[in-house]
Amino acid sequence: MSKADQLFVKMCQDIIDNGYSSEGQKVRARWDDGTPAHTIKQFGIVNRYNLAEEFPALTLRPTAIKSCVDEILWIWQKKSNNIKDLSTHIWDSWSDENGTIGKAYGYQLGVKYKFAQGEMDQVDNVLWQLKNAPASRRIMTNIYNFADLSEMGLEPCAYSMTFNVTGNKLNAILNQRSQDILTANNWNVVQYAVLTHMFAQVSGLEVGELVHVISDAHIYDRHIDIVKEMITRPQYPAPKFSLNPEIKNFYDFTLDDIRVEDYQKNPQIKNIPVAI
Repeated sequence: MSKADQLFVKMCQDIIDNGYSSEGQKVRARWDDGTPAHTIKQFGIVNRYNLAEEFPALTLRPTAIKSCVDEILWIWQKKSNNIKDLSTHIWDSWSDENGTIGKAYGYQLGVKYKFAQGEMDQVDNVLWQLKNAPASRRIMTNIYNFADLSEMGLEPCAYSMTFNVTGNKLNAILNQRSQDILTANNWNVVQYAVLTHMFAQVSGLEVGELVHVISDAHIYDRHIDIVKEMITRPQYPAPKFSLNPEIKNFYDFTLDDIRVEDYQKNPQIKNIPVAI
């Protein structure tokens, strides 16, 4: 059975059984009808995924893998903040009159800095170090730029990646300040698993672990019953994942270079309410 499913079920059950409720507190998020969107949460969740062992897509319900990758390429490859460069409409609620999400996500990764090896952005610095200084303990990105927070459509939730090469394996830590567990957890896990696969391939490395650290892991009040049903569903083996082995440059990857096979999963859960 998928170990991603097992981790997800354990995490959700712990939040439901032992989580802290925000009822009685003032909260920012609202439902479409204006009702405060309260949560139950756990602080400091850490989940480890061995990417060499399996691809961590849930089978409890489908994860739209190509849509996930479309967004991660929008952020990390295109370094765009314009929703017109994205195939899905997931960022529409946070866009401005110009169709951008402000100085957030891809914008931050595209800013150039003076590194020891020359002027480049954060993504290019990571790619350079993986090839030229893999023993470095400074291979990381951070898009939580305090100077630009007021000009962001949404302050970054997944804000930092740290890469570490051990032997011939590329490991990564994804740091997330906040996560809506039902709608976003496996979406983000799949995204950064694929990104780690891509970075490993173009750097001549094998994939190792993806460690996902979530500061505020929460389930919204209107999602609790949905989650309770979801975690009782049958679990299936993880799907098989591969990349087009011909791609040696990160900027050459497209959605057509992704192969997902034998993805057995439960039915999709439709019309999940989203708090804004």
